[in-house]
Amino acid sequence: MPTDTLSEAYILFDKANAQDPNKEEVDGQIIAKELLYAQRMTQTLETFEPNASDALKLAARSQHICRWEIPRNSYPMDRVGYLKWREELKKFHASKASTILQEIGYATEIIDRVSFLIQKKKLKKDEETQALEDVICLVFLNFYYEEFLTKHSKEKVIDILQKTWRKMSENGHKAALELSYSEKALDLIKQALA
Repeated sequence: MPTDTLSEAYILFDKANAQDPNKEEVDGQIIAKELLYAQRMTQTLETFEPNASDALKLAARSQHICRWEIPRNSYPMDRVGYLKWREELKKFHASKASTILQEIGYATEIIDRVSFLIQKKKLKKDEETQALEDVICLVFLNFYYEEFLTKHSKEKVIDILQKTWRKMSENGHKAALELSYSEKALDLIKQALA
């Protein structure tokens, strides 16, 4: 597939994500939350895995596509409900991305691969699934972690950091430790890893 098809896919993914009613302010600009997240995924992937395949690039860009359409509170607010919600989201994102990629003529094998990656199949066994998971974790640590730690108890933050760390590869760990953190954020990471 020529690169312009990749650009076309990005444009269509971004158009879908721009519909997000949830907004965030960045540098004085109001931007749809999932559009911002998708762009951060691409930016992080480009640094972390500069030679990523088109399938991995597409999966990263569409990883949360239209996430607001299935709100967390549409499932029971317990661990079981959370896991069920996450499973449904993976299928939903894979389906949304696949539909867009079919519309612009991507080959079935690429579409299937993107779907496989979005659903995080064979984590720890498939290199690209692992790379996608690393990028997801790096985006969290780089853009969302500082705010997260102000809203949760120290114990919860440490627990989430440990879970995040377990999902990552050695390369992911290395990249995570190269990010810049506030003193408090770094201290909690050290405690989580101790």
